[in-house]
This record gives sequence, C-alpha cells and structure tokens, in this order.
Amino acid sequence: MQVIVHLIQLHPGVDPTAFESWVRTTDYATCPQLPSVRAFSVQRAAQSAGEPWHYFEIIQVTSHTDFEADMRTPAFAGLVSAFDTMASVVQEFAGVRLDPGYTAT
Repeated sequence: MQVIVHLIQLHPGVDPTAFESWVRTTDYATCPQLPSVRAFSVQRAAQSAGEPWHYFEIIQVTSHTDFEADMRTPAFAGLVSAFDTMASVVQEFAGVRLDPGYTAT
C-alpha cells in the first residue's frame, strides 16, 4: 500500500474552524468516489499563524498510478479547487508501507 503524507499550511486569514468543517463534510465525504483511496485522515498539528504547517493528512492508496488516475476525475478537481482557496500543501512525503503494519484490535 502506498502512503502519502501532506503537510498543510492555511492561507492567512482562513478560519481553522471553517477548514476543519470542510474536511469533515466535503473532503472525507468525497473519498468513496476515489477508488484508489483506502484510508484518509487529517490531523490538526498547530494553530499559531506563524507555524510552518498547521495540519497533516495521511492518504493510503492502492498505488500511486491508481491515485494519479483518481486525480484526473471531476470529484478530485472539486476538492483541489476548494482546498486551494483555504490552504497549501507545503511538503509531501510518500512511500510504501511495510506490511502488515500494526493495528490494535
């Protein structure tokens, strides 16, 4: 499984509450329309305006190739359009998870 991590910085003046509401109601809700996405979550990291990043998202996808195909869909384009008005990805990390990993039961 491919894992992608984005460090996210809000644009000046963007209300964190509005961004988090959009994540919960739109970003998460769109994931089922992107077949490559197996898991997705956004984490709050810092609230101070001067921080280099405020949130990070972890995206688990079937493969980078599959995710690139999803990125060409209207659903993904709608996410990018809204996201770009509120924030920027300031850094990206990607790699392949060493299976099986660990999950508490």
